[in-house]
Amino acid sequence: MEKEIVKAVSLIKSSAYRQKVLKAIGNEVVTPNEIAKKAGLRLNHVSMVLTDLKRNSLVKCLNEDTKKGRLYQMTELGKNALGKSG
Repeated sequence: MEKEIVKAVSLIKSSAYRQKVLKAIGNEVVTPNEIAKKAGLRLNHVSMVLTDLKRNSLVKCLNEDTKKGRLYQMTELGKNALGKSG
């Protein structure tokens, strides 16, 4: 496996929150509120995890300029790493 994928898989496996958030996003375009409901997590936890996942290129925000109603999507790296993390 490539170094980038190994690092991403390790990052996902080391946090149940990251796993839940990525699984809640799946192949969809979703808001943090939708992620929180699907994953059963508090919105502030989802926001912190999304910031972390974005910093590590596992998710991307499609409308950064918007304060409310931001849309998130998993990157190809995120999809590959989640698939390999079980």
